[in-house]
Amino acid sequence: MAEQAQGAVPLSAVIADAASGVALALQGEGDPYALSRIVRQGDALALAAIRVLGADALAPYALDHRAGPGGEDDQAVVRQVLTAYPPGVDASDVSVWSYRGLVEASHAFLPGGVDRLPQAPQAGAAWVSEDPWPKLSHRASQLAALALPGLAPGLADGLAARTDDLARGFVRAVRRRDWLQAAGLGRWLARLPDVPPTLGLDNGLAFVRRMSEGDARVALHVVAARQFYGRGW
Repeated sequence: MAEQAQGAVPLSAVIADAASGVALALQGEGDPYALSRIVRQGDALALAAIRVLGADALAPYALDHRAGPGGEDDQAVVRQVLTAYPPGVDASDVSVWSYRGLVEASHAFLPGGVDRLPQAPQAGAAWVSEDPWPKLSHRASQLAALALPGLAPGLADGLAARTDDLARGFVRAVRRRDWLQAAGLGRWLARLPDVPPTLGLDNGLAFVRRMSEGDARVALHVVAARQFYGRGW
């Protein structure tokens, strides 16, 4: 048992590997991206990692020439993830939004969408207008994968009404050296209109990536902000 424990790969490492693969594909590097290539059939850790990345696992399909055609193997992986890790009855709003985001991304980015997907529950949205800005910033950063073009338009509209609060959260996260939260908020701000020029978002995102010392999920958020919205160069 001790030998198995020593040889076990932690989920965080699998998530980092998957995030790195997505970021490379968004930059047009490496082999054409295929979700099924980074997930071995029946690999529970890999499926869990895709559940954590959510819609970002399909982000390369949203860019021309950055991924191979999503085929039946990719669709099978998505169905496995959604079936294996549905939000429970007491799931947080963030968990439900993330689940719905993967469903939306599947329909939006995989050719022909994905048939026979599990039904996603409704996601609560009152927090978008009611949360104080620190809590709002925390939740929004956890849902940065939904900042992909065209996904969750209602959520994006609600966050657009609180752009100043998200900007405050971005500055606070940078000051606290919470690079993952800062990157997630910066990615949302890259999508939203009317970001205060005084925020210095482009320099801020570049700074966050540099200071994160190679954190794969931070890099993914910054690369996505660059590739989809031209921010953070």
